[in-house]
Amino acid sequence: MNEPAFTIGIEEEYLLVDPQTGALAEAPEALMADCAAALEGQVSPEFLRCQIEVGTRPHQTVAGAGEDLRHLRRTVAELAARHGLAPIAASCHPFSDWKEQHHTPKDRYDGLARDLAGVARRMLICGMHVHVGIEREDLRIDLMNQLTYFLPHFLALSCSSPFWQGEDTGLCSYRLTIFDNLPRTGLPPHLSGWGEFERSVAALVELGLIEDGTKIWWDLRPSHRFPTLESRICDVSPRVEDTLTLAALTQATLRMLWRLSQRNQRWRTYDAFLIGENRWRAQRYGCAEGLIDFGRREIVPVPELIDELLHLIEEDAGWLRSTDPCERARGMAAAGPSAVRQRAALERAKLAGASHEEALRAVVRHLAEEFTAGL
Repeated sequence: MNEPAFTIGIEEEYLLVDPQTGALAEAPEALMADCAAALEGQVSPEFLRCQIEVGTRPHQTVAGAGEDLRHLRRTVAELAARHGLAPIAASCHPFSDWKEQHHTPKDRYDGLARDLAGVARRMLICGMHVHVGIEREDLRIDLMNQLTYFLPHFLALSCSSPFWQGEDTGLCSYRLTIFDNLPRTGLPPHLSGWGEFERSVAALVELGLIEDGTKIWWDLRPSHRFPTLESRICDVSPRVEDTLTLAALTQATLRMLWRLSQRNQRWRTYDAFLIGENRWRAQRYGCAEGLIDFGRREIVPVPELIDELLHLIEEDAGWLRSTDPCERARGMAAAGPSAVRQRAALERAKLAGASHEEALRAVVRHLAEEFTAGL
């Protein structure tokens, strides 16, 4: 049987801020026009006017996707600066109020605002999506069922949303708390095959509840537009290298699961009720308190789990030429995700005499610096 392409594409959503105040700022039409001209087909407005979304083209390797993504980030940062703005890649803004934001006037977003009412208005969140090319539809579903087990591991490494409207939420990924208020979100259901997925989506389309599969917002889903499996669990990462590590882990883990299938083996699937417990632990604690290993029936430190995963995917990372970005996950697990660094930036500013409000602005400056680091 032919091996899937395992091509990789990455989408990121950014927030635009005023570099002086750190507050959110709406993208002027001229900025969006400049971005569209410079990044044809790779940039678009997001639901809120203070957001912007970019997407790489499909690539065979993470290195190729990385070059593309760095170009996208660099271009957005340069063009935003011309308009007196700066982008940050964090899943929630540290202090701006969602009630003061306005959605982008576009048919799709007008429809979302109408259908989702107050739930949509609170959608001041950004994510990162990884597409991996898998041409066979039934294989896409089979691998989705198995990859779900690893979604909390990826989330724990990515958490970048500890603050909401100026307060520390105590969570590392508050984004999911907001996103889970929408319908058709959360962990994907266990499906028997492509036919069951198509019938489920068609039932909602025929009832006029959704237009198509783009309104299915699971943490992991078959893409409606591309022959890919799309991971949507992760917070957006302030640092581009962290994004590439998470993308590399997703790609290599999928190849590992496919490789098992060639030996008549598979990863054991667990009920969403159990995986959801790990999802919550990652959302709450990031890498700090460990995740459940359901085979061992133990709570295991995240660095140990990442070591085990890297051992499992070693052959696949080598085949995909992504060993180096995958190996970076060890350091990410040991140091903790962006949420840890954001809280540290807040405390540093307070120790230097800043008020709480000034310290939150220091967090935004920290995020703006990380956005352009390594570009």
